Formats: sequence, C-alpha cells, structure tokens
Amino acid sequence: MAINAEVQKSGNETALSTIRKFSRRVQGTGLIRTVRAARYFSRDTSKTVRKKRALKLLKRRAEYKLQIKEGKITELTGRRGGINRGSGFSAHTARPASQTPSARIPQAVTEIPTAKEGEGSPTAQ
Repeated sequence: MAINAEVQKSGNETALSTIRKFSRRVQGTGLIRTVRAARYFSRDTSKTVRKKRALKLLKRRAEYKLQIKEGKITELTGRRGGINRGSGFSAHTARPASQTPSARIPQAVTEIPTAKEGEGSPTAQ
C-alpha cells in the first residue's frame, strides 16, 4: 500500500507551516491510524462471544426502553438535537427522572413577600 502525501512550499510560507501542512495531509490519509492499529496482533472474537455480546446489548436496550416507558428515566436528545429513537447505540446516557433539568427547578413560590411601608422602599425615605 503506497500513499503519497506531497506538499509544495508556496510563496513566503515558512518551513514550520510546510511541515504542519504535510502532517495534516498525512493524517487525512489515515495512514498513521492504520499502522498503529496493526502494530499488535489481536485475535478475532469467537462466534459465541459475539452472540452473547449481542444478546446482552438487546437485553440492555429492552430494559432501557421499559424504564423510559415507566417514567423512571427521561430520554436525552442527541448531539444534533433529535431524540434518540432506539435505532443504534448512543453515547449519551439517560438521567434518572429526579435529575432532569425540570425536576431541579425549585417549586413556584405561592406567596410573594411584600415590603412593609417605610421599609426598603426608595420612595419612603
């Protein structure tokens, strides 16, 4: 596998910026990532381990959906603003209902304290 990352120095560009440009170009090819990944041999997981992991994931998703349905946890929105619909795994974890932003807002004050005449009023001086 031969990947060429060639960079030309342009105009008044310094050597340091040329090196930076080259390193960005090499990173863009993904060559370093593949070489580092292939540095150590890792054995493929067996079929039974993959099946057990998949079953565990399905069970965890079912429990998560049940907890959302029962109202024990609230579903968080994804990074792009949409709600996670259960298709695919999301890195966001759900919060218990007691830790949601709306649950942390203090209860509304029913009585508004009023200032007595002569106290704290700027006109009563």
